[in-house]
Amino acid sequence: MADLADAAPSLPQAVSVVNIGLPLFADSVAAQGADVVSVDWRVPAGGQPEAVAALGRLYGRHAGQIDAANAEVVRRLDTGTPLLTGVQTVAEAAPGLPDRTLLHCGPAIGYGDAPDPLRRSMRAAVVTQGWAAGPQEAHGLLDRGEIGLSPANEHRIVVPMATALEPGAPVYVVENRAGGTTAFAPISQGTGDVAWFGCDNPAAIARLGFLRDVAAPVIRQLLELSGPLDVLALAAQAVAMGDDIHVRTQAATNLLIREWLPHLAGLADPARVAFARFLSGNHLFFLTIAMAAARSLTEWAGQVQGASIVTTMARNGTTFGIRLAGSDQWFTAGAPEVGHALYYPDQGPQTSARDIGDSAVLELTGLGAAAAAGSPAVAQLLGGSMDAAAALTGRLAAVCAGQSGRFKIPALEMAGTPLGVDVRRVVELGVTPAITTGILHRSAGTGQVGAGVAEAPIGCFADALADLDMRLSRR
Repeated sequence: MADLADAAPSLPQAVSVVNIGLPLFADSVAAQGADVVSVDWRVPAGGQPEAVAALGRLYGRHAGQIDAANAEVVRRLDTGTPLLTGVQTVAEAAPGLPDRTLLHCGPAIGYGDAPDPLRRSMRAAVVTQGWAAGPQEAHGLLDRGEIGLSPANEHRIVVPMATALEPGAPVYVVENRAGGTTAFAPISQGTGDVAWFGCDNPAAIARLGFLRDVAAPVIRQLLELSGPLDVLALAAQAVAMGDDIHVRTQAATNLLIREWLPHLAGLADPARVAFARFLSGNHLFFLTIAMAAARSLTEWAGQVQGASIVTTMARNGTTFGIRLAGSDQWFTAGAPEVGHALYYPDQGPQTSARDIGDSAVLELTGLGAAAAAGSPAVAQLLGGSMDAAAALTGRLAAVCAGQSGRFKIPALEMAGTPLGVDVRRVVELGVTPAITTGILHRSAGTGQVGAGVAEAPIGCFADALADLDMRLSRR
């Protein structure tokens, strides 16, 4: 006992530290030359008691059911094969649509609450349909509620940016035969003075007429000659060539032109010339085809009950909304500003509208920001750094349940893009999906002012999580 009492304690000559939480402590240890490993831990859900309790149940007693449902959702998102098969009108695609009704992007909204670009697009659609002689008359009809409004998503139609669709507007038909689901999207209007960019001038209205009277008949003929187009097989090639299939679809559009060119050259229809000129100058042509393909997958995935995966993510420029698989309930928050932006000369945040459009369906299916790591175009939005683009993909990976088996990023050793946004992870980490997107002028009706990255608001995800917890706890 005396020997033990007299023995001096020995201290370690070197230490290795695991730091949990604040990086300041890790920095101090490292500054003293010691080995340190930092664990990025934070209180789940920002410490909100109700959200923490819900996460405890959804990761606890409900976890087995949710994980099995999520695996099926991811399987459907990853294995469906959407085929472009034809072109219909909105009235044919949505036969139950009430008379004198327009479809619009995002969650439900009234004309008075819609942002300026969407109101202009609505007016252009009303004039194109022949319900008004000009934008001013169209404004009166819409303002008095004489023309109905309905979210396009609720009719399995997705529309980009500030798009409004009249009953006679042409839409692509994309069939996911594995799931027996069909979805629709309009023909891309191209760039310049166009309604989807928030213009209602004569040029924008003329472009809508061109799509209906020239582009749609030619595309129908092309599909009759070429047969169905495997949309996502083409998109997968384009991702490997630097497209994210959201802000950049140049490679995908060029691949599509290669598919259609022999058939286009052989058409007897003289309209082929005007369509060829339009197609060659429209680098965003593939965007809406990809959107319809993505929507056909989320329609199938959305039939799975008890999952925590987001299957709708859309914005109308005023509100941002999501829906979960197995539920038709919208959860909304204010539409965010678009950050990390590149602007045209003399444009900036002061002239920018808020985030808008249904194109965020791409981020839910492994495209857009999910594929940012391989896209130099997205890197330009983030200051030119491919590391920053990879971090954007990593942001989605942190909140996703799986990886794509078809969209591979060469810069990431051919890793699959993140797939299946899990609302549990979003709320737990406080990390929301990012969306690569264009930016419109907020009020002048002059079109696009730039492109950037929008961050989804957390509030709608927190509400969706609470609803999922309530639904599963009832069982």
